[in-house]
Amino acid sequence: MKDLKQTRMGGQTFFGIIALLCFNCLGAQDLSQLLSEALENNPEIQAFELQFKISEAEIEEVETLPDTEVGIAYFASETETRVGPQRFKFSAKQMIPWFGTINSRKKYKKAVSETKYEEIILAKRQLIAAVSQSYYNLYTLKEKQRILKENTAVLKTFKTLLLTAVAVDKASAVNVLKLQIRQDEILEKQFLLEQEYLSEAAHFNALLNRDLKHKINTPKKIILPEVQDLEEKDDLSLHPELIVYDKLYESVAQLEALNQKESRPKVGFGVDYVAVDERAGLTIADNGKDILMPMMSFSIPIFNRKYRSKSLQNELKQKEIVLQKQNRFNRLNKALQQAMNNSRAARVSYETQQKNSQQADELIQLLLKKYETATIDLNELLELQELQLQFQIKKIDALQSFFKHRIKINYLIN
Repeated sequence: MKDLKQTRMGGQTFFGIIALLCFNCLGAQDLSQLLSEALENNPEIQAFELQFKISEAEIEEVETLPDTEVGIAYFASETETRVGPQRFKFSAKQMIPWFGTINSRKKYKKAVSETKYEEIILAKRQLIAAVSQSYYNLYTLKEKQRILKENTAVLKTFKTLLLTAVAVDKASAVNVLKLQIRQDEILEKQFLLEQEYLSEAAHFNALLNRDLKHKINTPKKIILPEVQDLEEKDDLSLHPELIVYDKLYESVAQLEALNQKESRPKVGFGVDYVAVDERAGLTIADNGKDILMPMMSFSIPIFNRKYRSKSLQNELKQKEIVLQKQNRFNRLNKALQQAMNNSRAARVSYETQQKNSQQADELIQLLLKKYETATIDLNELLELQELQLQFQIKKIDALQSFFKHRIKINYLIN
């Protein structure tokens, strides 16, 4: 079981996501290390692992026979027999379930334990996706702050040029006020982004179960992967959300096998020992001889409606599980197709915004050169600067969207 855990968790989920995401981060704190830290320290994962250990321990619990019944009785009013009065009675009895019942219980508990194990795998996948998504959210927020900071510097340059133009009557002082308003708006956006970053950082640190104010080193730059680096497949058969249903189905099957065993008779073996005193004044054979009486008993489930009811319930549960699995498969398949389509759309959007940003920058540079021979058209300049800012923001949003959907794809098929 442990070897299987290492193979499935390490080979498919963990390194599958790392291989796709980490090599696109330059100058970043290693995402693989952060994921390892999260998997090791996250309290939810630890709780799931403890539940799994408890379910494993329960397997040993069922490998025992029912308690041995022991009794002792003292005759307050002595019963006289031919060989003497009875003084006290000692009895012991052991019930034994039908052949194979204990083994069936063990198989059922093992099936339940395997279901708990799949829940660990699923929880780890979800944690990896959550940490990766938060990691890229942090990068996006930092990148937006950087873009706004650059735009603030550009606006300062505009302001310097504008003040010079005002001094020589090439521009109006009203334009200076407009520019100051634009700068104030950008500063407000920077403040809001900083608050959003602090909230996302706290969420990220919580996933890693560490101090919420722990410093996080986001990547300096993220490169959009080449198309050929994103091999796509749509095999959902090994997804733990679906395997959980297989394990649940198997556990119900084992529960029904146990129900069939428990509906059989139970056999009991025991012994009664009665202490007898000698009869005074008589000489007879076996005078005062104690009584030893071996016994065998049967527990026969004549009224077995409850076992038939359990069989019907188990049959219905299995049908329910099959339908739930099919429904979940349909939902996962739909989510996979949507994620693939959205990742392609995000790539196109990224490339488009990159071209638009470059063109806007070229126009801004052209307008600035015209300042040497003509009056500054501030409205046109600010409009272009606003467009460039929008293009840059949309570009980083497209990058975030791309990785958001790639994380979803890796959660589903790796």
